[in-house]
Amino acid sequence: MHDTVRTGTALSIHSASRAIQSSASGYEVDVHQLLSQVIPTPMTSAPRMDPETAKMEIARRHREIMEILGLDLTDDSLSETPERVAKMYVDEIFHGLREESFPKITVVENKMSYDEMLVEVNITFNSTCEHHFLPILGKAHVAYICKGWVLGLSKFNRVVDFFARRPQVQERATVQIQQALSKILHTDDVAVVIDAMHCCVKTRGIGDDGCVTRTSKLSGAFQSNPSLRAEFYASVPGPDRLRVI
Repeated sequence: MHDTVRTGTALSIHSASRAIQSSASGYEVDVHQLLSQVIPTPMTSAPRMDPETAKMEIARRHREIMEILGLDLTDDSLSETPERVAKMYVDEIFHGLREESFPKITVVENKMSYDEMLVEVNITFNSTCEHHFLPILGKAHVAYICKGWVLGLSKFNRVVDFFARRPQVQERATVQIQQALSKILHTDDVAVVIDAMHCCVKTRGIGDDGCVTRTSKLSGAFQSNPSLRAEFYASVPGPDRLRVI
């Protein structure tokens, strides 16, 4: 667990915070409470294994899968694959399943009095399809109307990455990112679009390598104000510009 650090009018948000408090200079967010307000990824109620135990169990079971497939695990190219897969699952592509992986975020008072739309486009979105455990590769585009609080630009990337790093469906990921940013920034005026290529469509089944899926979640002024919504979509690159080889 980390400690909450306040410096001037900036406030760090991470998992040690235990209450939501407001003041003229900032606010503290309990990450557990934040994530409880975001549409959940389906999870069991069983106690979670610690990361090292999880790696051992995944490696053991992945070894069994490889043996069922008839692979020779004495070959030096394959002998360490179960451990590599386990490490990849726990530390890399699925680390967003752990609350403690939520990024440290600094929310800053909007002293600049900036009150227009802020848009960040082409945020890398690398996730995993929960139906086939194949990659989902794409870009996220996010926007909000600046009011009382502003967020460092890289933090949008980190929030996107946190929700991408788990078994996902694109629709849920879009809603999770939008809801989390709305709670963090204390505003309903948040918009999220994700354009992605699904390897479960490209490499199996229909085998279509030319299609891109777009999902969006808009709230507040982005949903109610047609001109603002049009301005946002005009700022977002067309999905045909997404190229994933």
